[in-house]
Amino acid sequence: MDIDIATRVNELSEEEEHLYERAGDGRGLGAEDIERLQAIKVELDRCYDLLHQREARRAAGLDPTDAQARPADIVEHYQQ
Repeated sequence: MDIDIATRVNELSEEEEHLYERAGDGRGLGAEDIERLQAIKVELDRCYDLLHQREARRAAGLDPTDAQARPADIVEHYQQ
């Protein structure tokens, strides 16, 4: 399961990198691409949150597969 999440992180990161490369060509990004970048960032945050949950459950002797992805509105409002 951690491998599946890591694979998803890699896919999202590659897409994000591709969008940033397009932005650097001098023309910038359109509204759709900017929106997609934001969605990628949120999804990456959710993936990392899930990995952290799984790691914490493992460290506490609990079943890491019981961790569940939290909704974006929760993950995006964490206090830093």
